[in-house]
Amino acid sequence: MWKTVIFLIFTLLVVPVITFKFDVPLTDLQWQAMTTLLWVYGISAALTFIISTVTDNYSQVDKLWSIIPVPYVWIIAYYSNFEPRIVLMAILATFWAIRLTYNFARRGGYSWKFWTGDEDYRWAILRAKPEFQAKWKWMIFNLLFISAYQMGLILLFTLPALKAMDSGVPLGIFDYLLAALIIGFVVMEFMADQQQYDYQEEKYRQRKAGKVDAHHEIGFTHTGLWAYMAHPNYAAEQSIWIVFYFFSIVATGNLINWSIAGCLLLVVLFNGSADFSESETVKKYPLYKDYLSKVGRFIPLKGKFKL
Repeated sequence: MWKTVIFLIFTLLVVPVITFKFDVPLTDLQWQAMTTLLWVYGISAALTFIISTVTDNYSQVDKLWSIIPVPYVWIIAYYSNFEPRIVLMAILATFWAIRLTYNFARRGGYSWKFWTGDEDYRWAILRAKPEFQAKWKWMIFNLLFISAYQMGLILLFTLPALKAMDSGVPLGIFDYLLAALIIGFVVMEFMADQQQYDYQEEKYRQRKAGKVDAHHEIGFTHTGLWAYMAHPNYAAEQSIWIVFYFFSIVATGNLINWSIAGCLLLVVLFNGSADFSESETVKKYPLYKDYLSKVGRFIPLKGKFKL
């Protein structure tokens, strides 16, 4: 586990630096915006570490995952003097945030005591591992990975807006096509989360009633979008921010620029997250391994799952 963490932190530090080094330097205006963004990032990461350590609830970053990209992108929009392209990107980020925040909230992620709320089950599993039994080791993991790395990644995948600002290229048809794609992927993510939510709610309702039908006895969502992909919600989330990066391509005319680091590292993170969740789900549900062999992970290439 430590090797994975060190690798992820290494990529967070190295990938942006390498991509930045071989790209056009930031303008003075972009540097001003970046300075503000880094202050917001630093304060947010510090607060998530302190609050999670004091409360022993390590889903503080999860609470901010769908919220903090909004101020990031609107800060960039402010520094751009509300350029049409950056405003469009900010609106899309806000649309994405409202949908994802709603989904997190209905699963108990928030509470009027903002430091409480439902904690992601994966943190408890990780804390129980032998390598994290020493409290200081978990604190380092919390500081470097949960707080600093994840909050840094959130900042990185919003930075195509910074790269796109002050380009002099007017808003055009390609921007609108990208916007339509992002809206489509947000709808797809909504459908995937709704299908999973409905399945799990009905499963627990039947269990409470003492009678579970064959469809819900399986234990995991396997119909709808989930009949074609093991993680359709993850697929949509990654796609949203990859398409978000393409706005910077339209603005600069360059296929590769330093702001690609965010979506690349997001793909790495989701792949690792899928590895972990799949390994845990296989332990709980006997049919899940067979299910994984019959569907694609993020891309529906294997066909439809049937019992």
